[in-house]
Amino acid sequence: MGKPAAEAQTAQKSASNQPKTARGEATRKAILTAAERVIGEKGYNDASIGHITSEAGVAQGTFYIYFTTKEQVFSELVLEMGRLVRHTIAEATQDIDNRLEAEEAGLRAFLEFVQAHPDLYRIVQEALFVDPAAYEEYYRTFAEGYRSGLVAAEAAGQISKGDTETRAWALMGIARALGEQLVVFKSEKPIADLVASAYDLIANGIKP
Repeated sequence: MGKPAAEAQTAQKSASNQPKTARGEATRKAILTAAERVIGEKGYNDASIGHITSEAGVAQGTFYIYFTTKEQVFSELVLEMGRLVRHTIAEATQDIDNRLEAEEAGLRAFLEFVQAHPDLYRIVQEALFVDPAAYEEYYRTFAEGYRSGLVAAEAAGQISKGDTETRAWALMGIARALGEQLVVFKSEKPIADLVASAYDLIANGIKP
């Protein structure tokens, strides 16, 4: 399978300004980290390159050594969120053979991740309006991997038969809504309680 379109576009944009040294890589990372905080807190429109470089502690001209536009930084953050989330969930579930148990562990890992990275989570939500291509790539890539896992679990008799594509999107919707409850609505409910309630719904449904 080839590299996703949005990720390929971002890679092409940044290919000419990749750092050549460890110091350059550290500076580029500092700018991305600062952009995550600034854009996550202020929103894309109100965040300026000046805000980002000030937060990063570098000169404004340094920004253009590593990035062409604010849009490029934003797109990279969306794609980075996707990579980090998939890696986090894969690590949390790699030794779990039972699909239902993997659902519980994966949901917990996702919610712990977004609680630790609220700015990245808000950036992904804003991408629907700022960079629809990156937003679509984020969710489609996630959905494809999710569906594959459900297909394998169905073949192994671990879950009931059904429309795995729709199920993948529905399960993603549960995680997304609970992430929003944590980050946007600042719920004080412990993650363990959120996961327990959601897992009961996933495993048992709401039929009496």
